[in-house]
Amino acid sequence: MELFCHEKEGVVRALLDPTIFSDDRVLQSLLTIEDAFLPQASYFQRVQKDLQPYMRRIVATWMLEVCEEEECEEEVFLLAVNYLDRFLSAVPTKKSYLQLLGAVCLFLASKLKSYRPLSAKKLCLYTDNSITSQELLDWELIVLGKLKWNLAAVTPHDFIEHILRKLPLPEDRVALIRKHAQTFIALCATDHSFAMFPPSMIATGSVGAAVCGLQISRMESSVWGESMTELLAKITHIEVECLKSCQEKIEQLLASSLRESQQHKHQEGGATNKEAEPQSQSCTPTDVRDINL
Repeated sequence: MELFCHEKEGVVRALLDPTIFSDDRVLQSLLTIEDAFLPQASYFQRVQKDLQPYMRRIVATWMLEVCEEEECEEEVFLLAVNYLDRFLSAVPTKKSYLQLLGAVCLFLASKLKSYRPLSAKKLCLYTDNSITSQELLDWELIVLGKLKWNLAAVTPHDFIEHILRKLPLPEDRVALIRKHAQTFIALCATDHSFAMFPPSMIATGSVGAAVCGLQISRMESSVWGESMTELLAKITHIEVECLKSCQEKIEQLLASSLRESQQHKHQEGGATNKEAEPQSQSCTPTDVRDINL
C-alpha cells in the first residue's frame, strides 16, 4: 500500500506507506509465500529443447531496455521476468516465439504495476513489428492460463525497503545503496542462473553487495564489524553461508558486466568505418556503467 502523493515530471505518484515497513508481519508474509512464485524447475535441462541460456539473456535484456526506455516502475521488469521464467519452466517454447513471450510478459506486468501500462501497439514497435497486436493478445490468454492467473508474484524489489529500514545505515547513503541494490537486482534478472534463487536472497545479497562496494561497513565499523552478513541473514532468515555465496555470485556477475561494458566502450572508440558487431553490444543495465565500487 502507498500513501500520500508527490509530483515528479508531471506524474503524480504515491509515497510508500511507512506502516508497512514497520510491521514485521508484512516481511514474514512475503518470506512465507515467495517460494510459490519460483519456476517449477531449471527448465533448460528439463523442459526447453529449442532454447539456450544466452537466448533468455538476450530477451531479458531487451525487456529491461524497453522498461528503461518507457521509464517503467522497477517492479514491472522484475514481474515480467518472473512470468517469463514460470512459463518457460512449464511449456516447451520455440525460439521464434521467445520475443513474443517476453513482450506478453511485459504487457501483463505493466498492467499490474504501471501507472501507464504499455500498449500492444507500442510493444509491437519495440519488436520492429516482428509480432502483431493480435498475436500479443492471443498469447496473453495463453500465458495467463499457464500462470493460472496468479500474477501478484513476490519479487526481490518487495524486500528492499524492509531490509534497508532494519539496517543501521547512514541516512545520507541510503538512497545510493537502494539505487545500487536495484541495479544489481535487475542485473540478476537478466542472468538465468539466478532464476531459482528466492527473491529474498537476491534482494539481501544485492543490498550486501551495495553496502560492501560502497565501503559502508568500513565507515560504520563500530556497528558492522564482521557481523554485516550475519545481520542481513537474520533479517530475511537466510543461512549465512548461503547469503555469502549469493553475494559473491552477484559481485562476480557485476564484474563480468562491467568488463563487457568497458570492452564495448573500447570497441566503439576503436571503430572506424564499420559498426561494432551485434555480439559486442552491451548486455548490462544502463546504470551498471555508472557504478564505481
